Amino acid sequence: MPLPPASTEAGASLRGIILMVYAVSMFACLDSTAKWLGASMDAVHVVWLRYAAHVLLLCLFLRVWRDITPFKTKHPFMQALRGLTLLGSTFFNFWALQYLQLGETSAIMFSAPLVVTALAGPFLGEKVGVRRWAAVCVGFVGVLVVLRPGTGAMHWAAMLSICGMLNYSIYVVLTRRMHRTENSISLLMLSALVGVVVLAPVAPGALLELDGWQWVLALMMGLFGASGHFALTVAHRYASASTLAPFIYTQMVWMILFGWAIFHQVPDTWTFVGTGIIAAAGIYILHRERIRGQVIAQRDPAVH
Repeated sequence: MPLPPASTEAGASLRGIILMVYAVSMFACLDSTAKWLGASMDAVHVVWLRYAAHVLLLCLFLRVWRDITPFKTKHPFMQALRGLTLLGSTFFNFWALQYLQLGETSAIMFSAPLVVTALAGPFLGEKVGVRRWAAVCVGFVGVLVVLRPGTGAMHWAAMLSICGMLNYSIYVVLTRRMHRTENSISLLMLSALVGVVVLAPVAPGALLELDGWQWVLALMMGLFGASGHFALTVAHRYASASTLAPFIYTQMVWMILFGWAIFHQVPDTWTFVGTGIIAAAGIYILHRERIRGQVIAQRDPAVH
């Protein structure tokens, strides 16, 4: 059955949803590939290869030798800071993946919207109401269910995943601040370029460590990362964040599937329960943000 035209609201939303599902499946492929490579390579080397392949493929796709628009920015300092937080997120996540299951790391990363909500007040000037604060608290209960600190079930590498999630949360906050003034292509290119430049000293070691099929996997990481982030950006042009939010959590399905098929690992019951709590809290927060946006639009029709 053909998709409805993108000019209609239903058609645009459906395209946005399809792009979102594709994006999170690419992120699951990226994490799975990084975990596979991380079993035989240094985590820092894997991170540099991920960003180097990302930048290389984007340069080829965008033909930057004809147009340098992807490298233009109005806020170089903010771009650098944003790139550093994304680099921190990737580094801690890839490091954690050497010890944790795919399902465990994704469950912790899903708590990022809760931290973003908590940071939205002081850094974005957004008013966070009682209901959203309550949802944040419930979501962090879900994190505790996944981690179970004090029971002996919590692996020390979970702290690496938490560090990755915190870095990613700051990255999202910075992206929100810069989205109105920066080109989306420059956001996609420069965030990865920061990682390539900062980790340049490890480049020779990373390239020398590659062997045979690992070259293919390194290029695939760049493809998964670049195409996933691009699809994520385009998805938000077609549909609202609140429409897309529930489909972000389909990444957990991919992570569990890949964890079982590739690494023969299945998350335990508590990880599933905690992930469900986190997902429910995150979806409710986005629901409240949509309602708040409608109220603001009614008060000031010029806001769009």
